[in-house]
Amino acid sequence: MTVSRRSRDGVLIVAARGEIDLNSCAPLARALVVPREVTAPRTVIDLSGVTFMDSTGINLLIGADQAARGAQGWLRLAAPTEAVLRTMQLVGLDMIIPSYPTLGEALEA
Repeated sequence: MTVSRRSRDGVLIVAARGEIDLNSCAPLARALVVPREVTAPRTVIDLSGVTFMDSTGINLLIGADQAARGAQGWLRLAAPTEAVLRTMQLVGLDMIIPSYPTLGEALEA
């Protein structure tokens, strides 16, 4: 798994590539850590390059969403691949964390 971070208009964009599972999720977990001095963190995770996600990835996203909400911020998911979207729908994650077809739509929402 590879992960990159960048900011646009105060929104942290985290792009993940590869598989999100127990053996590979550490880089994504590190990228999602928001410094304590940041108030109301706003984060979009670009999932367009993710080919597989297991329950470890689901739990990571739920934890990131809870952390963002707890700090009066938000988390959005962008461009999940078909396989990842099916996993999200199967466990109801798509009903908890807003997901958008494109990165642009996630940023504009």
